[in-house]
Amino acid sequence: MAEDAKFRATPDDDVDVVVGLDIGTTKVVAVVGQRDSVTGKIKILGYGKTESTGVVRGSVINIERTAEAIKRAVEQASIASNVEINEVYVGIAGQHIQSEVREYTYVRQNSDDVFTREEIERLKVQASHGTVPAGRKIIHVIPRTFSVDDEGGFTEDSIVGMVGANITAMLNIITADAVAMRNIQRSVEMSGLELIGFILEPLVSAEAVLDESDKEAGVVLVDIGGGTTDVAIFMNGILAHTAVIPLAGNIITNDIKTGCTILPKQAEALKVKFGSALPSESSDEQIVSIPGLKGKTAKEISLKQLATIIGARVGEIFSSVSCEIANSQCNLEHFIGGIVLTGGGSKMKHISQVCEFHTQLETRLGMPKEHITPDSPAELSDPIFATAIGLVIYGVRSEEENRIIHVADHGATHIRQPEPQQPVAETPAPPVPEPQPEEEPKARKKGGFTAAAKLRDWVVGIFDDDIQ
Repeated sequence: MAEDAKFRATPDDDVDVVVGLDIGTTKVVAVVGQRDSVTGKIKILGYGKTESTGVVRGSVINIERTAEAIKRAVEQASIASNVEINEVYVGIAGQHIQSEVREYTYVRQNSDDVFTREEIERLKVQASHGTVPAGRKIIHVIPRTFSVDDEGGFTEDSIVGMVGANITAMLNIITADAVAMRNIQRSVEMSGLELIGFILEPLVSAEAVLDESDKEAGVVLVDIGGGTTDVAIFMNGILAHTAVIPLAGNIITNDIKTGCTILPKQAEALKVKFGSALPSESSDEQIVSIPGLKGKTAKEISLKQLATIIGARVGEIFSSVSCEIANSQCNLEHFIGGIVLTGGGSKMKHISQVCEFHTQLETRLGMPKEHITPDSPAELSDPIFATAIGLVIYGVRSEEENRIIHVADHGATHIRQPEPQQPVAETPAPPVPEPQPEEEPKARKKGGFTAAAKLRDWVVGIFDDDIQ
C-alpha cells in the first residue's frame, strides 16, 4: 500500500482529474490530482509508489516487470484517491533523447497580414513532419527565436501581431528512440491502461519546481534520478537546451558497493543515510559498521571514505552539467536564476556546494510543493516526486483545454478515452498556407492562448495511434 494509505481526498466532480505516471529507473510513481477551484493550485487526491525493476537508465528493458510495477503503483493511487484510473500521462527520458536546433524559413504570401498564433502553430506542425533518422520520432517542437525580414531576436509571444514577408524560425527539435517509446507504451497497455501522451521529463519536472519568473530570468534545472541526470536550460521563458547525462544515483551506489566491498542494498542504505558529496565535511573518526555475511565479521567504513567515493562521482556529474551549459552557448551571467536541483539524488548532503564549485552558479533545491495545495500529502514535497507532480500539472492544464475528463456514476471519477487522433505523416508537410484572420479557438477556453496552451503545443505527435 502507498505511504499515504491514511490520506483520503474527495474528488470534485466538476473539475478535471488527471493521472501522471513516472516510470523511473528506481521507482514507479502514479499521482492523481485536479485543480483546486479555490486556490487555483493542484490538489493531490492520492498517489502510489513502488519499486521499479524493469528499467535501466530511463529505458524499459523488461516490459512484463515494468507493467507489474505500473499496475501496483496505479492500484495504490486509485484506492487512495477513490478514482477509477484508465488513462495516464507518461514522462519519457533516457539516453536515447536527443535535442537539435533547426532553422526553418518561409516567405509569406501577404506581408501586410499580421502574424497570428495559428500561423505559428502551423509552422510547428510542419516542423514536426520533418525528416529524422530512421528509428527516431519527434516528440516536441519548441520555438526558440524568430526573425522577421532579417530583424531577429523575437519570441513566439512578441511575433504575434507583427507584419512581415520573410520568416526564419529557430526551433528546438526533440526526438526519442521509437523502440524505447514502444516499450513504454506496451508496458502501460499491458498494465491495463491507455497512454494519453509522452512528455519529456525535464519539461514536466520544471513545471513542478520552477515558476515563470525563474524561466524568464534564466535557470538550469538538473534532475538527478536513479539512472540518468536530466538537464533543462531555460532562457527568456523558453527551453533553450536539454540533455541527458548517463550518470546518476545508481552509479554512485555501484561505486560505494565496489569501493567498500559491500552488498548493493547496503551501499544504497549507506548512501541515503550517511552519504555526503563533500569529503572535507566528513571525518575519519566517524565510523559506520556494516553487518558481514554469515560467518564474517562486520565491516567498518569511515564517513570520510564514503564521502570521497561519492564526491568523485558527483563532481563528474556536475562537470558534465557544466559542459551542457557551455553547449547551450548561453553566457553564465544570463543565468540569474542559477541552478535548481531536483530528483532523488538532489537530497544528498552538501551537493549544492559541489554543484556551485563546478558550475560557478548559485544553486538551490527545487521541491514540488509551491504548485500543490497545503492539504496534499506532506511527503509529496520530496524532490523524488517532481516528475510525477509535473505530469499532473501538465495534464490538468491540457485537460482544461480539451475537456476530456468526465464524471461517471456511483461517486467515482472515470477517465474517458479521448477521440482517436490521426497519425502524424512521415512525409514533409506542404508549405505553411497563407494565414487567415485569427478566430477564437473552439477547443480552448475563452480568453485566447494561455501559458497552458503553449505548454500543450510543445507536444507534437504524441497523441497518435500506436507507435510503429
